[in-house]
Formats: sequence, C-alpha cells, structure tokens
Amino acid sequence: MSKNVLENLTKKYDFIWDKITQEDYKQMMDFAERYKEFMNKAKTEREAVTEIVRMAKEKGFIDLYEAINVNKKLVAGDKIYAVNRDKSVVLFVIGNEPMEKGMNIIGSHIDSPRIDLKPNALYEDEGFALLETHYYGGIKKYQWVTIPLALHGVVVKKGGEKINIVIGEDENDPVLYITDLLIHLSADQMEKKLAKGIEGEDLNVLFGSQPIEDKEAKSRIKLNILRILNERYGIDEEDFVTAEFEIVPAGKARDVGLDRSMVMAYGHDDKVCAYTSLEAILEIENPQRTCVAIFADKEETGSNGATGMHSRFFENVVAEVMELKGEYSELKLRRALSNSKMLSADVTAAFDPIYPSVLEKKNSAYMGKGVVITKYTGSRGKYSCNDANAEFVGFLRDLFNKHNITWQTGELGKVDQGGGGTIAYILAEYGMEVVDCGVALLSMHAPWEIASKADIYETYKAYKVFFQYA
Repeated sequence: MSKNVLENLTKKYDFIWDKITQEDYKQMMDFAERYKEFMNKAKTEREAVTEIVRMAKEKGFIDLYEAINVNKKLVAGDKIYAVNRDKSVVLFVIGNEPMEKGMNIIGSHIDSPRIDLKPNALYEDEGFALLETHYYGGIKKYQWVTIPLALHGVVVKKGGEKINIVIGEDENDPVLYITDLLIHLSADQMEKKLAKGIEGEDLNVLFGSQPIEDKEAKSRIKLNILRILNERYGIDEEDFVTAEFEIVPAGKARDVGLDRSMVMAYGHDDKVCAYTSLEAILEIENPQRTCVAIFADKEETGSNGATGMHSRFFENVVAEVMELKGEYSELKLRRALSNSKMLSADVTAAFDPIYPSVLEKKNSAYMGKGVVITKYTGSRGKYSCNDANAEFVGFLRDLFNKHNITWQTGELGKVDQGGGGTIAYILAEYGMEVVDCGVALLSMHAPWEIASKADIYETYKAYKVFFQYA
C-alpha cells in the first residue's frame, strides 16, 4: 500500500495542530478572541439576534421588510436579513442562479439551556427575597447551584415601552445565587439519586435580604426589591410579572489550559456553530447559489413556537425573497426548498477520557480533530433523527477533502445511552439534503462548556467552503 493511500486512510484522525502554520495559528487565535467577544455579548437569543444584525448591517445586509416596503428588486450579490420577533434571524446572500435550483443553507440555533423565571416569580420568605424559576432545556440541576448567576431579560412596560435589563455581568454588579445544603446537614440529600439531589422547584434565586424602613409594612424585603427596580428601571410589579427573564451563568468566556488551546463559555451549544456560520456568510460575495444562514430559537425545547424551526417563518421569508427577485410561485418555492443543500450546524459530544463508558471510541468525535459530520442523531433506535444519505455525506466528504478541511465523524454516545436532536429533520421534511455538522464539546449543557479553538476555526473554514462550493 502506497504512503499516499495510508495518509488518506488516517487523515481524519490527525490533530489540526499538526497541520497549521504560524500564520494559521495567529488567525485561529484572533478568531477565538472575536468569538469570545461575541459570546460575552450574546448570552440570550435576543442578545444574539442583536449582535448578528449589527454585524450583518456592517457588511451591507439590509432588512427584508424595508426592502419589501420600497419594492426593492433583488439581484445577485444583494444581502438581506429578516428578524423574527427579536429571537431568530435569517441571512441571505443572493446568488447568480435562480433560487428554484436550490440554496446552500447552514442552520444553527441561538437558544441555550438556562433557567427562566416563572411569571409570578418574586416572593419573600423568612428574611429573603427570592425568585421562582422554571428551567429551560436539558440541564443537570445540581450544576446550577452555588455559582454566580446573572439575570438577562426584557420588560415591556405599560404602553409598550421595551427595556432591556442585565444584572450580574458588569464586575461592579451584584450577582444572583441559588443555595445548596451545607454538607453537615446533607445526609438525606446525599442518599438521593443525582437527578433528584436538587429538585426543579428548589432552583429559587436569591434576590435580596434588606427590608424597607417601614417596620409596619408587610413583605418588607420584597417591597424593597420592588422599590429598587422602580428607581433603576421605572418598572412596577405588574411589569415584572409580564417580563421575560433568563438566568444564566455570570461571567465572561475564558481561555482554558496553559496553552490557551480551548475556550470555556456559556452557550457554546449552539452559538459556536452560529458564530462560525455567521462569520462565514458575512465573507461571501456573489455566490453561484443563494447562501442562507439560519439562526433559530427554541431548539432546546423542541423547536416549537413562532420563533422555532417548526414555524413557517423560514419558508415565508424564502417566498418573500423570491418575490423580490421576480421568481416567486408556489411551485418554484417548493423546488427551491427541495433542491437545497443544508448543514444542520449543531454541536456534538467530544470524547472525554474521564467518562469513557458512555462513548464508543471508534465512533466518537475528538477535540482538536476538526469539524464533525454526524450522519444521524436521535435517541436509541435513531428515533426523531435525520439520517443523511450516503450520497450527500460522500459529497460533503469530497468537498472538505478538496479544500483541505480537517473533518471527522461522530455519534452522540453509545447506542443505548440516550442521544439528542437537532433541527436537521425539520428542514429535511422539505426534501432537501441535510446532514449535521458542527463542533465537538466537553460538558455539553453544563453552565460552562469547553470547545477547542482549533475546532472552532476549522468549522468556520468548513462552513465557508460549503457556502462557496456546495
């Protein structure tokens, strides 16, 4: 067997670090710094939309609905964005080919596991003001106690005025906190299964402990909190009840390891794929096929609702873009969707040598070994998954090999351990070719997750190649 054949057979198991030049290394590290900055600004889906739109507008993207209002005719090279209720967004770079021949689509999601406030959240009990919560997405509840937390949200006041509130991110801010039992009194708790050690109804957030001066008043500590909220933000209790608040880990994305080879951040799942696909599409100019980047909401809870991938928002926006191009008909819309190629840009589990029993080495993804192609996700017997066909996976393999993209394949754990889902199967319902393709993480769905800088940068390169040449 020739040396070249052997090299090709083992290529996907090489570390990215083995092939990069000094210039590659510098670009990778610069990219990681930009990514960390994005993560610090975009902890919630609303904040992510704001930052995505800001970056897109700097690159010449225009609002679809403004284009509709002036009946702008779209031509090849035009750049369009469309926002859905400030929680999801889609970017288009118009190609030279008619859209009915298909689009190159990369779809990620910008919501992440977290803790939400209940509508009637604020209450007082035995000297504390507390917030009742309802967790969002799949979390290990015990990971969220005794760590510094921040509150991010939006309040819509009477009359419709909208106020964005962030408490706990500035170094001079107070943080929020969920208590746990002291070890001295935890005998009963320690006997419970790990999943029951902290119950969902016990994830109540410390919000204050100082009473107002009026000793005759009831709920003096709660009243003091309401007073502070009113003084700082001009809101009352009813405004607070109808607001949308999310509890996330407080703090910034940080480098991990003495070699600074990894990034620790809240929300790598799935903003690492969102950001890499964002940078990729922002650099696309005059493509042959129309390029589309989807940044969806609600993936962590099933992709339902008006801002989830199950909504008709994306389909409607494609129809509007085709109308402005002078190409719309119901049949051509169907053709555009079914003729498209899509990467479902989502993360997967990296092999963790500390917990090898739930992973199968030959079919696991590894950190530092490139973007991961995941033929299917789902749970156990491939339930609720998109199982990509061999033709499309082979096409992607050839595309990445041709452009020197380091890639690997991976599954989300052993067959009977569980699994997870992405938005892949939803877009596949249109008949388009879809496969999952993204970054491998350690500690996925934890308050702080770990990603390799090498994988982050390689994924950006892979997405750009897909946009340009798929």
